[in-house]
Amino acid sequence: MNHIVAPCFKEQGFKDRNLTERDRPESPFLEGVNGMWAMLRAEAENVVVKEPWLRPFIDTAILLHHDFPSALGSLLARKLGDSYISADQLAMLVRSAVADAPCIVEEACSDLQAICTRDPAADNCLTPFLYYKGFHALEWHRIGHWLWRRERRDLAHFLQSRVSEVFAVDIHPAVPVGRGVFIDHGTGVVIGETAVVGNDVSILQEVTLGGTGKEHGDRHPKVRDGVLLSAGAKILGNIEIGSRAKVGAGSVVLKDVPPCATVVGVPARIVGWCRDTVPALAMDQTVPEPEYHI
Repeated sequence: MNHIVAPCFKEQGFKDRNLTERDRPESPFLEGVNGMWAMLRAEAENVVVKEPWLRPFIDTAILLHHDFPSALGSLLARKLGDSYISADQLAMLVRSAVADAPCIVEEACSDLQAICTRDPAADNCLTPFLYYKGFHALEWHRIGHWLWRRERRDLAHFLQSRVSEVFAVDIHPAVPVGRGVFIDHGTGVVIGETAVVGNDVSILQEVTLGGTGKEHGDRHPKVRDGVLLSAGAKILGNIEIGSRAKVGAGSVVLKDVPPCATVVGVPARIVGWCRDTVPALAMDQTVPEPEYHI
């Protein structure tokens, strides 16, 4: 029997993989999956008191479930079910993936906490859990990546297609994605087959991690830890976006970006450097005036 590698993000052989705890902003949220689940249930109880009309929806999404994986799987399945594969079948698929690779749940919890920490529009964790399509698309991608690693690639492609149709987010199922990733809004995000997305990355709408032509092989960007990809950024080719780099809105990046650099423009050029902050966590999309080309 061939050994199946779990889909959780692995060391890719480059340096500076992980942000330290000191880099991460202080968070009011309880640690771990159980803590997140307790918070979601408390927030759900508050919603049904304030808005009784939502009771059936909140019950189905949160209050009738016994834990975070059950609620997440049910929610994702109902978002994506169609006449070909029902929500019940998709929920069974999620349960199988989680049983085989429990880290999928831990990564989903980390992704949700990233939203709660970085998005000023998220005044609680329940709202992004229920409604943020960037989060839903990313967690379905984690299931698709699990399928891809198990050589169930036809079903992985089917899920990729459905996610693209429903959420307007198109991530190839081969792509390894780290934990604590925030896809804000999500609309128009495209990530190609041989890309890599590290830990604690923030990606805004209309971002593309694409190729430069019709060549085969390793042809897509490698985005390292703590990177901020601002709205409409296009990163093209087998290039590296170094850890803690920031790519300005609407930029087109065709060359490697050094760690901690801020780049902007068409083509992108270095306009500054990060100091004590991690761009993906700070979510500051402003950039200084250009100084020189990369």
